[in-house]
Amino acid sequence: MRVLTGGVSPSSSSFEFVPLSVVSFGSTVIAEGCDAATSISWIHAWTVANGIITQVREYSNTSLTVTRIGNVVAGRRSAEIAPPSHCSSVWESQFSGRAGKPVPGLVLAI
Repeated sequence: MRVLTGGVSPSSSSFEFVPLSVVSFGSTVIAEGCDAATSISWIHAWTVANGIITQVREYSNTSLTVTRIGNVVAGRRSAEIAPPSHCSSVWESQFSGRAGKPVPGLVLAI
C-alpha cells in the first residue's frame, strides 16, 4: 500500500515527490506535483512559524482551492476593516486533472 508521505509496503513500487509548483501565502507554503505514471496528484500545505514546520496537510488526487478569509493588517486581524462579502481564491491546484480521473474538490481557508 502506498501512502502520501512516500512510505510503501515491500510489495509496492517506489513513489517520488517532485514538486512542480511551490508558493507561499504568509505562514502557509503550498507544494504541488503529479506523477502521471501512477495517476497520482498531490498537494502539501505546510504552516511555518519561526522557520519550523508546525503543521502539515496532505492531499492526494484532490483539487484544492486556497482562499483568504478576513482581513489581516501587519499580521493582525483588523477590526476596522469590514470583512469581504465572499472569500476570494488566492490559489488553485493545476495538476489534479493530470491524474487522468475525476477528483474531489476542497477549499483550504487561510
